[in-house]
Amino acid sequence: MSDHGARRPDHATRRAALRDLLVENGVDALLVTDLVNIRYLTGFTGSNAALLVYAWDAGEQRTVICTDGRYATQVGEQVPDLHAEIARASARRLVELAGEWQTGRVGFESHVVTVDQHRGFLEWGAGLEFVATPGLVEQLRMVKDAYEVDRLRAACAAADAALAALLERGGLRPGRTERQVARELEWLMFEHGAHKIAFETIVATGANSAVPHHRPTDAELAPGDFVKLDFGAVVDGYHSDMTRTLVLGAPADWQREVYELVYAAQRAGREALKPGAACNAVDAAARSVIEAAGQGELFVHGLGHGVGLQIHEAPGLAKTGTGTLLGGVAVTVEPGVYFPGRGGVRIEDTLVVREGGPELLTLTTKDLTVVD
Repeated sequence: MSDHGARRPDHATRRAALRDLLVENGVDALLVTDLVNIRYLTGFTGSNAALLVYAWDAGEQRTVICTDGRYATQVGEQVPDLHAEIARASARRLVELAGEWQTGRVGFESHVVTVDQHRGFLEWGAGLEFVATPGLVEQLRMVKDAYEVDRLRAACAAADAALAALLERGGLRPGRTERQVARELEWLMFEHGAHKIAFETIVATGANSAVPHHRPTDAELAPGDFVKLDFGAVVDGYHSDMTRTLVLGAPADWQREVYELVYAAQRAGREALKPGAACNAVDAAARSVIEAAGQGELFVHGLGHGVGLQIHEAPGLAKTGTGTLLGGVAVTVEPGVYFPGRGGVRIEDTLVVREGGPELLTLTTKDLTVVD
């Protein structure tokens, strides 16, 4: 499934969708202060900004972005379709504008605004009514448009190519340390198109592979070890996330058994990804496979999470997950079984929910890879 030609994001369409949500939530405008959400709505990537979006402003005469003087040129280049204000205290300037324009009810991102920031809003925007409206932009961000899926594919391809190159050049071998492997894998992602690393790469060998979020150390890879690799690339702001667990030399019977169990659970989770599926039901589809094998207590985290402009975003696929999946949502599916002090397996893909079955973006084989 391809979205060739989807090379530029349509920020105006995203803001139009947000205006519909503002009407539904009974606010006249939304003050956006989360920088990731500002990037999603405008394309601006600076480190200081605020955005004021009006519910009834189809012509976007009043929708305005504010940043400081360091980014005066950048905001003009990245956001040519909106009026830009230049002020160091960006949120304050937009609150003052909302007051001048007698806006009325102003929504704010209460899930990211601090108590002190909220006090400032009340001080700077006398006469305005501030309404907590958490997660509105995040609600839109869950469903990826064609441009976003295209960038996710590119990020996943960079990670796939990096792992293939690492294996081809013999980068996984006894005597190398976890840190050495991690740094090489990260550099290979850059060589294959990554703009950034999605998160600190996890390389966990032997007993360390039983630690879900182990950080690489000087531990050396040894024959007979599981080696767990959890890594991702970023392309144009969009993250990939993949975990593969390999074995150095001939696997023991217990290693084959636990690998086959996690592989079966991961397949069940992938197959449960359908529009309309409850998030907790997707988790249950995979978790039940592991529980049926008597290892449920060794699967100690949720099944997966949304991925996009952030490595972890909505929705959550877990026992406590809420809501249902929509077509176009990008998520990970990553069950794991971990035997403390011995070793563990996690298998993770990034996928996009589609009618008829999910689109798989991480294409590296999930068959047990034996590194001789």
